[in-house]
Amino acid sequence: MLLTLTAAAQTKKPTIMILPSDNWCTQRYFTTTYDNQGTDVRVSNYQQAFQEDTELPQVISKVGGVLTSLGYSLKDAEQEIKSLAVKQAEDNVTTSKTSGAQLVESPLDILKRRVKSDIIIQIWWKLNREAAGCSASFTLEAFDAYTNKRIATSTGTTKASNEVIPVLLENAVKENIKPFDKQMDSWFADQQKNGREISLTVRCWESWDKDLETEFGGEELTDCIHSWLQKNCVHGAFNLSDGTESFAQFEQVRIPLQDEKGRAMDARAFATHLRKYLQQPPYSITSKVIIRGLGEAVLILGEK
Repeated sequence: MLLTLTAAAQTKKPTIMILPSDNWCTQRYFTTTYDNQGTDVRVSNYQQAFQEDTELPQVISKVGGVLTSLGYSLKDAEQEIKSLAVKQAEDNVTTSKTSGAQLVESPLDILKRRVKSDIIIQIWWKLNREAAGCSASFTLEAFDAYTNKRIATSTGTTKASNEVIPVLLENAVKENIKPFDKQMDSWFADQQKNGREISLTVRCWESWDKDLETEFGGEELTDCIHSWLQKNCVHGAFNLSDGTESFAQFEQVRIPLQDEKGRAMDARAFATHLRKYLQQPPYSITSKVIIRGLGEAVLILGEK
């Protein structure tokens, strides 16, 4: 029985979501532009890609089949995108009652937050016509959905064949999947042991009559937050990379994969725990949590 439980624990895999790469979308003009606080940003339009490209759903289905056979839990990006309106410039914007400060999320951040997968896998491919048939060049890349760090990659060119592209790519992925799988396993093992990595920023509304140097029980507020993070981060791991009397930037903040109720923990949930802590005496601080995707949260002190 113990051996069975141990084996089950060892075969646990992260959840994944497969999307076409940005380069693939750009080459096929599946992009859209949104206004990020006055700056035009071009991003992949996944909804258009799934609607108009006939190969894409088949390719993702074939590649997803290979990965699910290895034990990964696949989130269906196409179905989520169908129910997700394309978010543009001011979607999910939070505005301060005092200063009018705004924050926005990109469409990919909105999708990642909604689907909540551990890993985003992006696939790129190109058809090569040869005398013996057709081959396909491909690149498979895996990114941490919380930090956008690349955690695994595989690239190559299939042998010439008369098979359709989805089958060509399926065979190519099967041939190259072991090193790719090993890289993702190593990343997930680190997450389970050392926690998920996020970044947390603490700021102050200008209307607030206090700041991060205000003392509570003989300690400055920054030090109080520092102590709370030491207690609540996995192995007390985090890094205060920058800070002033009105700003503190915490990076490489390691949080548990799940909360006490077994729900997936993300930056918003972790920052909300801190918000509720600071709401209690002796602090009694009103604050607001705003997010940028799964892995970045901003806690603004002083008002909602």
